[in-house]
Amino acid sequence: MPRGRTPRQPARTGRQDRVARTPVRQAQANLRPATDGERRKKALSPAKAKPARNKSYDPLAPERIAEILKRLDQLYPDVKCALTHTSAWELLVATILSAQSTDVNVNRVTPELFRKYPTVEDFAALSPEQLEPDVRSTGFFRNKSKSVVGAAKKVVADFGGQVPRNMKDLLTLPGVARKTANVVLGSWFKIAEGVVVDTHVHRISRRLELTTNNDPQKIEQDLMRVIPRERWILFSHQIIWHGRKLCIARKPKCVDCLLENICHAADKTWSTVEMHKNAKA
Repeated sequence: MPRGRTPRQPARTGRQDRVARTPVRQAQANLRPATDGERRKKALSPAKAKPARNKSYDPLAPERIAEILKRLDQLYPDVKCALTHTSAWELLVATILSAQSTDVNVNRVTPELFRKYPTVEDFAALSPEQLEPDVRSTGFFRNKSKSVVGAAKKVVADFGGQVPRNMKDLLTLPGVARKTANVVLGSWFKIAEGVVVDTHVHRISRRLELTTNNDPQKIEQDLMRVIPRERWILFSHQIIWHGRKLCIARKPKCVDCLLENICHAADKTWSTVEMHKNAKA
């Protein structure tokens, strides 16, 4: 030990100056009962406010639905069915072929198809195998050929060659379910019998919290309850176009979307509002 220096003695309190508390000592200190002064100070200090979620939020409130429709009108004021057609029969065929395919692809196939077979009677005279090469590029061509030829035979045999203009009869045609029937009734006959629920409507209706269902028929019923009937046809077209242009499946273009600040979808790519975990495609 160097001469003239003595070791520093511990303080009588048991603590040395400038010695940090160890985790054990800190834990022991935390177990010490609070003094009256500490309790009084804690009671007088303002509590930290936690951000509370708006409990009054109702995704199906009429004013919110009206705002969604208003903004869709601004984005897509005059949109129509994207499938090329000049008759109810051509629209029926194009809609059957559009299953699991794109409208762009179907529109490449149908002009030559309708030039080759101009009438429903021409289709009814075919066998499914004869039609297959003409619709192969739309996918699932064997099932689609059976549906188109079967629908043509029934339209000729039971409806005098005219596509029926009511839901009940349309659903008797091979390959026709509610989605196809709604497309034909709405886009050709201008009859609002239901809401078309395709993949775009399915996805975006869930993102906008207009439904929590996954089954297309249940989604349609949910939409029919909240969307005014006079808007059913246009609403379907607008949502389909919105799904193609902005609200795409994997990476929606939220930063460019006019609906962004009233959409709380959990899978948004950019948001200025709270995101709801159950609002997703």
